[in-house]
Amino acid sequence: MVRTIGIGIQSFEKLIENHCFYVDKTDFIKEWWESKDDVTLITRPRRFGKTLNMNMLKRFLSIEYKDQGNIFRGLSIWEDEEYRSLQGTYPVIALSFASIKATSFKEAQKSLYYLIEKLYNRFDFLVRSDCLNEKEKRFYDHISVDMDNYAAISSLNTLSEYLCRYYGKPVIILLDEYDTPLQEAWVYGYWRELVEFIRSLFNATFKTNPYLERALMTGITRVSKESIFSDLNNLEVVTSTSEKYENSFGFTEEEVWEALKEYGRYDERTKVKDWYDGFIFGRKRDIYNPWSVLNYLDKRRLSAYWVNTSSNSLVDHLVRRGSKNIKMDVENLLKGGTLETRIDEQIVFDQLEQDEMAIWSLFLASGYLKVESYVLDEELGEDLYRLALTNKEVYIMFKGLIRKWFSKSSAEYNGFMKAMLCNDIEAMNAYMNEVAMTTISFFDTGKKTSEEAEPERFYHGFVLGLIVDLSDRYIITSNRESGLGRYDVVIEPRKKEDDAIIMEFKVRDSKKETTLEDTAAEALLQIERKKYEADLEARGIASERIRKYGFAFEGKQVLIQSCQ
Repeated sequence: MVRTIGIGIQSFEKLIENHCFYVDKTDFIKEWWESKDDVTLITRPRRFGKTLNMNMLKRFLSIEYKDQGNIFRGLSIWEDEEYRSLQGTYPVIALSFASIKATSFKEAQKSLYYLIEKLYNRFDFLVRSDCLNEKEKRFYDHISVDMDNYAAISSLNTLSEYLCRYYGKPVIILLDEYDTPLQEAWVYGYWRELVEFIRSLFNATFKTNPYLERALMTGITRVSKESIFSDLNNLEVVTSTSEKYENSFGFTEEEVWEALKEYGRYDERTKVKDWYDGFIFGRKRDIYNPWSVLNYLDKRRLSAYWVNTSSNSLVDHLVRRGSKNIKMDVENLLKGGTLETRIDEQIVFDQLEQDEMAIWSLFLASGYLKVESYVLDEELGEDLYRLALTNKEVYIMFKGLIRKWFSKSSAEYNGFMKAMLCNDIEAMNAYMNEVAMTTISFFDTGKKTSEEAEPERFYHGFVLGLIVDLSDRYIITSNRESGLGRYDVVIEPRKKEDDAIIMEFKVRDSKKETTLEDTAAEALLQIERKKYEADLEARGIASERIRKYGFAFEGKQVLIQSCQ
């Protein structure tokens, strides 16, 4: 009997009892338990089974489910007699930060306080027991959304003490999606405030907690030790490049093939691989996105399921407001190229807008990039990684983000492209000025007051837009060597009947050029002087089929001139 596909079920018990499709990951329990690490942090992309595995771990270990291990019958963990005796023997504190998505520190703090209050409510039998004295019962009652900061910081440590006293055993703490509020804090500008609170909470919970047996945290990113883990010298960090737990999250290719056979879709395996494969954990290649595979099996249609499950606002923010180098690297990735960079798996959010390496590290941790290969840079003593877009789903996501950049001026943007392809210089000027007026500030970081930075940032975003919308008909390249220099943009036709286009962008230099007309003319002269058409002609495109445009910027004003 074919099992039901249950989409979005994060309860292990519900999944098993309803005979839903499930890939056996219970060996993770054994691997984690035998590691004997005090505090473990495992980072994996979103929707890769972290929450389900945490729920499975709670269901197996928690004393709440003592003598209820039959749900694991038939699964790998239950074949080991030693682990049958471990089931249901520890007090477990399980919580998730997934819902802490606030636009201010006060709002985030209140949400965290409420989460802790609900946690205490689950164990309120402690207040009715004889294991707490009157003073401790008053502290218990003090835990609420209105509690003092000191009470919140010590709350998990204190609850561990009470549970340890009640059951006579130290506790296990499971914290899912620990980094969700931290990412929100960075996006909305209250990073430092939240970091101070989280650092103190984690120190009390995981470092100075004598009632802790062991703990497990999951998240997407490894936030830098200096930010929140500075006091935790007992932390074992397992990232996507680590060999530990490499089979425990996501589906292996063997598991996907078996699932395709079960649901009569095995003939589609090549397409499924193209869309959803590409993840690498440790030494294990060909890890598939489980969320997308499940949705495909359920709906029997290839689509971008995973990338549409969140707003991708952080990715959008970093690429849109990134430097020209960031946009050029994205351009290359969208064309199937690779990026060579160093990777620091400790994400320093404070450096995301200054350190390009930090951005690519975040994208790798989030699953948007995959490691094609890496080599040791002997001079620096560091690994140099070669990265690519993970799969077709991710490619579609980036294209969607770039199209959205011009959504507010879509009519003008589309009008400009039509005018450009028709060589209508008057219409090109009219449309481009409307596009620039609407979107130049959209690409600016707000940190540079110089208007000279805005056209540069806008231009590279504009080039990405060309790549997304014209790539079926043209080959678009930018900032590449040709002739005697580096051109800004070349649009090379895929069909012989279409013209090639060279664009040069210049910001008016008031010391050298009196008017925008002078600047546009200088851009055209540069195309001629440096023979940017050389590569096109070498590939057999006649000079009369190469159009040249000079773009002159001054603030949000644009002037385009052309020559044949």
